[in-house]
Amino acid sequence: MQIGLAEDAEATGALLCLEVTEEIVNEAILRGCNLIVSHHPLLFHPLKSITERDYVGRVIFKAIQHGIAIYAAHTNLDSAQDGVAFKMAEKLGLQNIEWLSEKVPYERYGHTLMAGEGIIAQLPSAVSKREFMEHVKEVFHLKSLRVNNAEKKLISRVALCGGSGAFLISKAVEQQADAFVTGEIGYHRFFGCEQDILLMEIGHYESEQYTIEVLRDIITRFAPTLYVCKAETNTNPINYL
Repeated sequence: MQIGLAEDAEATGALLCLEVTEEIVNEAILRGCNLIVSHHPLLFHPLKSITERDYVGRVIFKAIQHGIAIYAAHTNLDSAQDGVAFKMAEKLGLQNIEWLSEKVPYERYGHTLMAGEGIIAQLPSAVSKREFMEHVKEVFHLKSLRVNNAEKKLISRVALCGGSGAFLISKAVEQQADAFVTGEIGYHRFFGCEQDILLMEIGHYESEQYTIEVLRDIITRFAPTLYVCKAETNTNPINYL
């Protein structure tokens, strides 16, 4: 909880988004929601001052003035069972999902589950490199796709990580993934894996766009009568010409 109301305050509705901007707060006001649930935190770095000189300060002022709480589920949603990467795998039709890197156990619904980083899973059947790239473009609504010059001809075993997942490339190679799909890789990371794996950079926002569905499912499970809506505001700061 980054900007909170009193614990006994009644929630009028939850607006779901990837990041909180001034436009998102305006949309929450218009749609009668006093709770914004985002994936990316508004307050990512410590603040030394809160002014209207930057968008973070303006969002804070507007949210407080209109009695709107802001909650973010970021790394905890990345690392949880059925979190961000699991939703990516679902959209791609992958099976037999496992963690790329397990971290620590945690309790949920009386069961012990593992948290982790990134996942690895299987396509129902192997497809050509070109066919898989076109499938990824279609599923994530991509205008462009950045890939390395991989020697792989067929794709069957796929590793995934939402957002900036380049730190998991070596783990994906170690676990013999044919392809690794993530939001951000970076220029120099594209070198050196051509013989091992197909690297696919789809965009940070694009890789996490379905996270809103994860948030919706969690909230409606615990509060089935609460008004929950997906933000109509496009918060992707990157445009393609």
